Amino acid sequence: SINLLTAGRPPLALTAEPAGRDIMRRPPRPPNQSVFAGGMGAHIIWVGGLIGTLSLIALAIGYHGGSANWQTMVFTTLVFCQVVHAFVIRSETHSVFTIGLVSNRPMLLALAITVAAQFLVIYWSPLQTVFGTGGLSGGELAICIALASVVFVAVELEKVVRRLTRT
Repeated sequence: SINLLTAGRPPLALTAEPAGRDIMRRPPRPPNQSVFAGGMGAHIIWVGGLIGTLSLIALAIGYHGGSANWQTMVFTTLVFCQVVHAFVIRSETHSVFTIGLVSNRPMLLALAITVAAQFLVIYWSPLQTVFGTGGLSGGELAICIALASVVFVAVELEKVVRRLTRT
């Protein structure tokens, strides 16, 4: 069910990302180089671990806090983490503030559709039945958003480290 919300539009919208300013100054990648080279494999592992950890934190907060909708909190945290990651990973080294928050309008549209779909899954009764979700309170939703924002901060810090270690 998570793939229904996050697997189609955001990855496709990444293809509309404008080329980086320094694209012509970078050497081409060797044709035999793995897609996991250049730190991408490590990025996938640590961000996957981070998103998994944040989802478990949502579970702990919701379940141990007595929320009847703790599963929806986990699901929502996971979806929001993936949305934030798709937004922030548009450049491997440049901050989203440098490349522009609105420089890729197809990405913004894709993410808005994904978030809207998630809200429908959370709050619209027919989809609640299909997905087994329940309406989150404002506080529960805020927890999900706060946890997802950790991905934004973490990936932006990773980019700072990449820039500092390149020079």
